[in-house]
Amino acid sequence: MAYSFPRIYPILDSSFIPATGRAEFLRRLAFSLAEAGVTLLEYRNKSGADAELLADAAILRAALPAGKVKLVLDDRADLVEQIGFDGAHVDSGDVTPAEARKLLGPDRIIGTFGGSSDFLPGVLSEPADYFSIGVVFPTRTKKVTMEPIGIEGVRRLRQIAGPDPVLVAVGGITLPRAVEALSAGATLVAVAGGIFRQPDPAAEFRRWSEELK
Repeated sequence: MAYSFPRIYPILDSSFIPATGRAEFLRRLAFSLAEAGVTLLEYRNKSGADAELLADAAILRAALPAGKVKLVLDDRADLVEQIGFDGAHVDSGDVTPAEARKLLGPDRIIGTFGGSSDFLPGVLSEPADYFSIGVVFPTRTKKVTMEPIGIEGVRRLRQIAGPDPVLVAVGGITLPRAVEALSAGATLVAVAGGIFRQPDPAAEFRRWSEELK
């Protein structure tokens, strides 16, 4: 699909959502993110039951204008159509990008993990719209076994990939590191804790957006 990716890809992990007052928290968060200018958001829930995932997704979709904010679901390509999301991020253990594309059609966003110190064999030929690379720096948000590749790793993977593939730098991204990763060749940066662990995620997103123009 022809989609112009923003510079910042916020990832809302379910661990950032409080158990008490969950629905109202999500509703307010979604409205504030839309007002702050978020145009692409991933929702990730690796531990909750389907009922929780579906309830969260319904709130996000209702609160975020479908024409302005693209919503990507982590892992569960099988639920994208049902919840009215705009795409899926699939990794090892999920369906393949080709299977996700067949399931979701040509117009939805498909993302996948591209590699760490090297690209996964054949991954750049997969029918994905973007490829996550990293982890770039150590991260507390997601359990990983890979060694961080650093900014030089981002630069090296861009050189290997060439100019066209959309590369998303992931893992331990702070604002100063985001500037470095983009300068090294990342198309955009994925940010979870750097935004959603802050007291006001929407204000933090605005700050990042101003700095990364």
